[in-house]
Amino acid sequence: MIRSMTGFGEAEREVTAGRLRAEVRTVNHRFFSANLRLSRAIERHEPQVREWLRAILSRGHVNFTLRLQTGDQENGGGALRVDEARARQYMRAFETLRQRLGVEGEVDLALLARFGDIIVPADEDDGPEVDAEDLRAVTEAAAEAAVVLREREGVSLAADLTGRLDALEAATTRIAERAPDRLKVERDRMRRVVAELLDDVPLDEDRIAREVAHIAERWDVSEELVRLRSHVTLFREIMAGEAAEPVGKRLSFLVQEMNREANTIGSKANDAPIEHEVVAIKDEIERLREQVENVE
Repeated sequence: MIRSMTGFGEAEREVTAGRLRAEVRTVNHRFFSANLRLSRAIERHEPQVREWLRAILSRGHVNFTLRLQTGDQENGGGALRVDEARARQYMRAFETLRQRLGVEGEVDLALLARFGDIIVPADEDDGPEVDAEDLRAVTEAAAEAAVVLREREGVSLAADLTGRLDALEAATTRIAERAPDRLKVERDRMRRVVAELLDDVPLDEDRIAREVAHIAERWDVSEELVRLRSHVTLFREIMAGEAAEPVGKRLSFLVQEMNREANTIGSKANDAPIEHEVVAIKDEIERLREQVENVE
């Protein structure tokens, strides 16, 4: 089973100090990357929180918020405070700007109120101690909820990827069927050209056969088709597997190898129908690449 890197999860937990609320949002990223927003009373646990998340969400960009809501906040009292230091910074900055530009006006409350970071949640102050096990429980619960959504999205991803692989395999089958015919066409063309040049002189069939054999060796795409089909088979096996580790990087590597084989087949094609099939294959490979970027 494959998992998407797009997900969302949330969890709450009642503790002595109040209520812990965790929220996880994830999007695709080559590695594990976490952006944490924690209440001041929890900030010292940031390294542990990061590792708890990494253990469950091993790949992707993670936006994680963990807040401690106290009883006063839930009842609407003492929930906010004024960041006076920041407000004074704004006042000094605007006063400097007014003097330098020579503009009229005063810095008043209406102007300062436009900046939301002056009024901040009261829990930004040092708060009560929170047990690490409670933090771990709510963090893991939110992360596991995100995993459920990522697995659900992974089912849709797998269906789309399977359709791309089916189309790719169908194109390789048509190329394999077409490949011998182009040699016959080339042989007949050589006979016609040589006959026109030699006029009434009999054709040297052995010489023509050797030339066709030489061309067949240069144009042979059987090895590339075998490798391309092998990559597709392995891709399917990885998608169907139950491995716990992320598979997105392995699938990305296989897509690169598929593209390499497709390019080689195209360079050896020397046949319009085969070239058209190669274009279709490369289009499907590109769509595979785009989708695999979101696979964990």
